[in-house]
Amino acid sequence: MQLKFILNKEEKIWDVQPEEKFLDLLRKNGYLGVKYGCGSGNCGTCTIILDGKAIYSCLLLAPQVQGKKVITIEGLEQEELDLLQESFIEVGAMQCGYCTSGMILSAKALLLKKNNPALEEIKTALTGNLCRCTGYVKPLKAILKVIEKGKLNV
Repeated sequence: MQLKFILNKEEKIWDVQPEEKFLDLLRKNGYLGVKYGCGSGNCGTCTIILDGKAIYSCLLLAPQVQGKKVITIEGLEQEELDLLQESFIEVGAMQCGYCTSGMILSAKALLLKKNNPALEEIKTALTGNLCRCTGYVKPLKAILKVIEKGKLNV
């Protein structure tokens, strides 16, 4: 079947199998910032933004994105890094980097809804992202730093 959707502000038309996972489709088409972790929605490494919400792409069948808007980590960087990406680098909010894109996209989805979320809201937004290297202090600092700057490029 043909799948027509918007990916990182570009219209895409891809041939897919009805049972194909969206994570697999993205990776097959070169979007490698979306990582395969657990395959069961428990780690967040495959997080994308689907119509403004952070979603695990490993739990999504490709046909479910028909007509929708998808953002991957590759879609955040236009001519320069997104403020969240810059902030994660500045505060060293990554070590192995495996969870980083999922954390950034989870934070981005939150900031698309609310410019100045409370600390508890940020923690809740990151709940589905498992990190085994940095813990969660530095990613929280990175997100708070972006909020403090007050000029979100969402």
